[in-house]
Amino acid sequence: MTETPQPVRLTQGQLKQATEVMGRAFLNDPFLKHIAPDNTKRARLTPEFVSIVVKYCYLYGEVWTFPSLEGVACWLIPGQTSPSFAGMLRTGMLIMPLKFGWAGFQRFNDVVTYTDTLHKQFATTPHWYLWGLGVEPTQQGKGLGGALLQPVLSRAEAAGQSCYLETHNESNLPFYQKHGFVIVSDGVVPISNLRVWAMVRQPKSHSPN
Repeated sequence: MTETPQPVRLTQGQLKQATEVMGRAFLNDPFLKHIAPDNTKRARLTPEFVSIVVKYCYLYGEVWTFPSLEGVACWLIPGQTSPSFAGMLRTGMLIMPLKFGWAGFQRFNDVVTYTDTLHKQFATTPHWYLWGLGVEPTQQGKGLGGALLQPVLSRAEAAGQSCYLETHNESNLPFYQKHGFVIVSDGVVPISNLRVWAMVRQPKSHSPN
């Protein structure tokens, strides 16, 4: 039985390869298919789109990977879970959605408006925000995604902090539930058929009373 590698912090020299891994992992993600239904356009733009998430989290949050780069976990840190204007400008986040065309840009804005509302509603205390988790498609199902979560989940647990995420892929739910996340919202973006689940992981020491 092959031992799961230990996660490490992403280095600047690994940014390009991490982006490529995330691009392959998210190529057929429901969110990307929603804003770019055309397969050719989506294949062209997905790597650039996910590169911004990786770059932003590398600069302003934390990105975890493995020495051999089979997967990537992108986190925003407590107190900085809403992207700043300066950060969005620096990473190209402000202009990237326009590359999907006007219709794609509108769909993107509809989804972001909806998920921003969920985020504010269900993550009201200092928390970690899992902005992106991707594993090389050929390496999925081997426990790598769970291993990538552990560094931050352990620290959040020790600090008594929650972790928050949204997913558009129903098949992801059992994976996140296995790692302590609970569904707090299950809805559809208005004027859209895109379903969104918001999930929160409370520290085990947390008591609702």
